[in-house]
Amino acid sequence: MENAPSFISDQFYTKRVSDLHFRHLRLVSSDTSIQDCAKRMAREQVSCLFVGESSDQIEGYITDITLRDEVLAKGLSPDEPVKLIMEYKMVSISPDASLVEALLLMFRTKSRYLLVEDQFQFVGWISRNKILTEQSQGPFMFIQSVKEARQISELKSKWDRMPEIIHLLLSRGMKAAYVNQIITTVADTITQRVIERVIKEVGPAPAKFVFFVLGSEGRGELTLNTDQDNAIIYEDKANEQRESVRAYFLDFATRVSTALDQIGIDLCEGDLMAMNPKWTHSLSHWKRNYESWIADASQETAMKYSTFFDCRAIFGEESLLEELKNYMYKLVESAPERFFVNLGYNALQYEPPLTFFRKIRTEKIDGEKQFNLKHSMRTMVDLARVYALRYQVQATNTSERIESLQGKGVFSAAECQELNHAFSYLMALRLENQAEIIMAKSPQPLNWVKIDRLTKVQTVTLIEIFKVIRDFQARMRISFTKSL
Repeated sequence: MENAPSFISDQFYTKRVSDLHFRHLRLVSSDTSIQDCAKRMAREQVSCLFVGESSDQIEGYITDITLRDEVLAKGLSPDEPVKLIMEYKMVSISPDASLVEALLLMFRTKSRYLLVEDQFQFVGWISRNKILTEQSQGPFMFIQSVKEARQISELKSKWDRMPEIIHLLLSRGMKAAYVNQIITTVADTITQRVIERVIKEVGPAPAKFVFFVLGSEGRGELTLNTDQDNAIIYEDKANEQRESVRAYFLDFATRVSTALDQIGIDLCEGDLMAMNPKWTHSLSHWKRNYESWIADASQETAMKYSTFFDCRAIFGEESLLEELKNYMYKLVESAPERFFVNLGYNALQYEPPLTFFRKIRTEKIDGEKQFNLKHSMRTMVDLARVYALRYQVQATNTSERIESLQGKGVFSAAECQELNHAFSYLMALRLENQAEIIMAKSPQPLNWVKIDRLTKVQTVTLIEIFKVIRDFQARMRISFTKSL
């Protein structure tokens, strides 16, 4: 990449929301006419007005885009009250949050504005453009450029740049969790652009639906060695419509997955994709799926379908997935004990690569000693998932699950810190290793690390981390499988 050092503004990553001069709230009552609101926006040169009687009673907001889409485009009278067109979904953030967190929240929630909330009071607002101006030429401008791309070739060129960008971010000390979220946000954005393109090709959907992702993307933990794990839920329709609705979504999903594969987000080897008829269904059918998986509760079922407990909506009616997840958690609440036992066994299938003499166990690949970093991380992912399901933690991200479990008293503060530090270190090493292999165009498997490439400090750190994982596996063995 040319001029690589200028790609990142170091100062940006130390700034917090409170460091910005965020704008004070401009309020109008819900009965104010649309025209009066537009006049005020023009007079005060703002692109956003909040609707409410006071700063702690905000009902909604309007933007210049609201005026364009809901008034001009629909021929609505400007004399009507603003409550008819205001948007209700407001997102807030603490002034202590970093600008990185603020931008990731905006991209994740598709918000152009964030309310700044301090001690349960709204004290101002910030716009995405304001933060992007602060960020200059950093990765968030890159995400914005992905959002504006439309052609498959253009989206492919964006995805091809990711290893270089990720390598640079890690070399500048960015936390692995943020890097994961950046990769995930880019992948989400590419998928959303592809879906919009396919809908233009095949016409609007015949039913409400949600396209959701599973596994590492569902957890927001994507690495550079990713493939597609996705599925579709569509609303239940009358019998005479079922076949045509299903045919539409299977064709739609095939087109989406084919385009993503062309971009470089590979087809899933295990065929866990919406284009597989097994993973595109009505809401009622999906509910029956979870009923059978949880009731069966065999070890084979736990291995096959555990990834379906890590799901996240990225396009369409999120309420469909929320209804399914709420139903799933009710089922888990009364699940048979063997459901947790077999999920526990699932988390024990990979032992940390430690020898009897407390050295890293390796395998020879192409004559070089290497070990699989993904297997060690998978153990931690599975561990967090089974505890989260047992204690009704609805977060899907591994670190967030561990922190929530601390809040429930399952892990102590020290254990939570130990697990999250271990997971973050492994993730950073894995991402850095993948980026270097891809940039070197090496045939080396992306999740394997060459032992002779590690420094002494890295080796000692990894051995300590593998001990931590082994100790937690021992705890899980007693808690979930009742064996030693």
